[in-house]
Amino acid sequence: MFDFYRVATCVPDLKVGDVIYNKESILKKVKLAYENGANLIAFPELALTGYTCGDLFFQDNLIKSVKTALKDILDETCEINAAIIIGTPLFVSGQLYNTAVVMVNGKIRGVNIKTFLPNYNEFYEKRWFSSASDIPGNNFNLNMSDLGIPSEDDYLVLLGNNIIYDYAGEFKFGVEICEDLWSPLPPGVWQTLAGAEVMVNLSASNETIAKRDYRRSLVKNASASNLCEYLYVSAGSSESTQDLIFSGHSILCENGTVLNENKDFIANDYIMLADMDLGRIRSDRIKGKTFKDTAGLYKDRISDMVTVYIDSDVKPESDGKYYIISSRPFIPASKAKRVKRCRDIFDMQVGGLAKRLSVTGGKLVVGVSGGMDSTLALLVCAETLKKLNKPSTDLIGITMPAFGTTDRTYNNALLLIKSLGAELVTIPIKDACLQHFKDIGHDESIKDITYENTQARERTQVLMDYANKVGGIVVGTGDLSELALGWCTYNADQMSMYGVNASIPKTLVKWMIESVVENQMFKDSTVVLRDIIDTPISPELLPPDEFGEISQKTEDSIGPYELHDFFLYYIMRYGFSPSKIFYMAKKVFHDTYDNATILKWLKTFYQRFFTQQFKRSCMPDSVKVGSVCLSPRGDWRMPSDASFKLWIDEVEKLKPEEEIIHG
Repeated sequence: MFDFYRVATCVPDLKVGDVIYNKESILKKVKLAYENGANLIAFPELALTGYTCGDLFFQDNLIKSVKTALKDILDETCEINAAIIIGTPLFVSGQLYNTAVVMVNGKIRGVNIKTFLPNYNEFYEKRWFSSASDIPGNNFNLNMSDLGIPSEDDYLVLLGNNIIYDYAGEFKFGVEICEDLWSPLPPGVWQTLAGAEVMVNLSASNETIAKRDYRRSLVKNASASNLCEYLYVSAGSSESTQDLIFSGHSILCENGTVLNENKDFIANDYIMLADMDLGRIRSDRIKGKTFKDTAGLYKDRISDMVTVYIDSDVKPESDGKYYIISSRPFIPASKAKRVKRCRDIFDMQVGGLAKRLSVTGGKLVVGVSGGMDSTLALLVCAETLKKLNKPSTDLIGITMPAFGTTDRTYNNALLLIKSLGAELVTIPIKDACLQHFKDIGHDESIKDITYENTQARERTQVLMDYANKVGGIVVGTGDLSELALGWCTYNADQMSMYGVNASIPKTLVKWMIESVVENQMFKDSTVVLRDIIDTPISPELLPPDEFGEISQKTEDSIGPYELHDFFLYYIMRYGFSPSKIFYMAKKVFHDTYDNATILKWLKTFYQRFFTQQFKRSCMPDSVKVGSVCLSPRGDWRMPSDASFKLWIDEVEKLKPEEEIIHG
């Protein structure tokens, strides 16, 4: 469902050399993983015998028992519609190989042979096994009878290191074994370039100090460079401890991100369940032209790959229950990561503005409302002047009170500007707006879009003209969320001479200011910054209520920014459909919003996102800080006249009462 597929790594309890015991242990794990919805079930390297058998691999009794055990496993799993991958030694055509046997519905669909055999320190695999590189050609076909595995159906099985499995047209996966990943050019590189979206590694990696971190980095990097899901499962602590300890490390990575990992440092006898979202991988591969170009460059090598199609009566899919979806995808979950991320972004904003100011020279002019966006822009300007060793008075903060300005925001604006040592300029715009109403024949009692936008454009005119007067540039305050929704007035707050917040989503702005406080960058501003963070989001274009409080709250008009930022991220980053985004939003916001509310604002987002492109098409220069940006010069090239019918039609077909899958 929506490109979600469930995987399981199984680390069974085993007895080294006791194939019958290990077989039963494996079957228990297979059945339990399948009952929990796994589409792909992976076991460690040589799990059927144990990795640490040593010269017992030369014993005929052991090798014969492996083939009998494989027959039993096939018989016991004929009704299991999942890809099961088991590590086992296999005697084929006079040679012993370290293999991964791939089976579905009681049939072997392929046998992947380990290519790189370690032969150093405590590892002597070349003593026992032959490599896939020893096979004449890249693979060979054998009948089940040639493999020595009893079978009523004597079908052909492909063996090699160049096999890709196409699971019922749903997803493609490849397999490599342990040391293959450690090599400079792993077999998985060719498998992914040839179309495998998931790589599975069956491993027996012993544990030493710091090796877990190194192993994790290998898997993360492999998933990133190959734009794939990478599932890794290693032998557990029930292996022999004669000279080594094995930790049972399992990890699933998606394009450089860890999706799931077992928690115990030394582990055994467990199952790790996780969901993959292959929609993300497919989106990144469409955009990742370097990946495509690499495949083209090595097309002769890739042409040696062979695809095995696995037919299935049951569609392999998952409900995504185990896929962790953040309700705030722009914001790291932990405080430490969030503070660091925000500080890094702040430094990028400062770096961009510093470069622009080094070219233009002059002063920095910012319209300060007492809201969070203008606050962040003002802080960036203040830090930029510090970096360039310029006086704080080169920053001019202009407040322009009008019909909707409240005492709280006005006073906060004054306090903030003064606490930063910037020059404070107050220019009321009520009279100018009233005169403009008269000039254009607008009744000032009608609080419509003309009433609101007149104030926004008057403020921009004041800022631009004042910047001309002092030989400076206007630094824009608008953020990414406002640009996405078009919640900005054309030729008003949509315009500036440089925008420092243009790729900062609204949900992150608060935490950006919070990080400034946490890092004690402007100690004299701490109190006022905390009050600004607590102030409701408002353009303050309509008069305050009877108590002098903000009456116009942005989120009452256009919807919660946390929803819109969620929609924006998955539309822009991965191009997901309205149906998938709604499904995901229900999953993560079920405690906050009912389905009808989510659907209402999803429709609003699409309508506004499409119809407001003309504002983004002429947005000023701004610094890009994340993977989602709307600059028309590089990140988002969309016609201003595009129709949104295709998307809205899909939204309108969605039903609020559909089932919610809780994560």
